[in-house]
Amino acid sequence: MAHIPLLDVIAFVWFFTIWFGYTRFARKRAKTHHCLSSILCTLRVEWMKAVAYKELHIADASLIGNVERTVTFFASSTIFVLAGVLTVTASNDAFVRVLHELPFVTQQSHTLVLIKLGVLAMIMVYAFFKFTWAVRKFGFVSILLGMAPSVSKAAVDEEGKMRYAVNTAKVIDQAGHEYNYGLRAYYFALGYLCWFVSPWLLMIAAVVVMGVLFRREYHSRVLKALLATQNYVPGPKAKGDI
Repeated sequence: MAHIPLLDVIAFVWFFTIWFGYTRFARKRAKTHHCLSSILCTLRVEWMKAVAYKELHIADASLIGNVERTVTFFASSTIFVLAGVLTVTASNDAFVRVLHELPFVTQQSHTLVLIKLGVLAMIMVYAFFKFTWAVRKFGFVSILLGMAPSVSKAAVDEEGKMRYAVNTAKVIDQAGHEYNYGLRAYYFALGYLCWFVSPWLLMIAAVVVMGVLFRREYHSRVLKALLATQNYVPGPKAKGDI
């Protein structure tokens, strides 16, 4: 710790407080305000209700497969990014020399740069775990689609179909959340790179990333379009809204 300036410690704490603080804030706010997470949850329930009354589920399985492949791509890419970070860590001396030759970069010790690279590697590991868990959950959804009740199964009553639709939508929603956490790690990892330039820039980048995420989650045009499909309006949820 003697090699870490106080300003860098403050920037480090500030960055992760912003990241995990926003994650907690977004989860709580989604319960009372319309956002991408809440409207997608509603649309997933409607989707699975439609599935419960279909005879064929080929198109639905294809849609889930497309999403699963996208998540798998990010999981694979994360491994390559992690390998790159470890490669740079192995040649830390050369990396530090390059940093010090760049304009506006604050002077920093080799130990501090190693710590920064180590934390970046941990962020990538976190993202990898989130993406792979999302892939597994989408695999569970494929199984659920395979055993979906259909119009030919007269033994399945309306209550059973509704129970299937709601719980399958929950699994899809949970998989979507894990995917979202992985993407959020990428967003903040890009902001984290600013720490190699200056701790002040890291603190600014954390706020900027949070602002971008908040705007897209709660005030984007795509959110307004999605809400319009259910006749919802942006802002706090009205009575009866899901």
